[in-house]
Amino acid sequence: MGCLTTHVLDTARGIAASGLKIELFRVGETAPLREIITNEDGRADGPLLDQGSFVPGVYELHFHAGDYLREGGTVLSDPAFLDLITIRFGISDAEQHYHVPLLLSPFGYSTYRGS
Repeated sequence: MGCLTTHVLDTARGIAASGLKIELFRVGETAPLREIITNEDGRADGPLLDQGSFVPGVYELHFHAGDYLREGGTVLSDPAFLDLITIRFGISDAEQHYHVPLLLSPFGYSTYRGS
């Protein structure tokens, strides 16, 4: 059975993004499926979705980057260039592992499907 995982790296500081809030939504639903705060390694303590909850569909991860950056001492403009980063992605095969990382800095980010 597949699962969904994520992690966040603060590329501006060269560290794992510890203490960053992430919400997971299934597109079309208003309440988050999961809400986590990243651990010292910039990861959730376990899969965001696994076994019975891991089904094909379109999902969004909401990364609360602005709050994380401010708490880390980064001075941001008002409004911040990046505040809430939303990544929408599809899960088509519930037997595979989907890993959606975020590489973050105050003025840019990247993501990819990892392993």
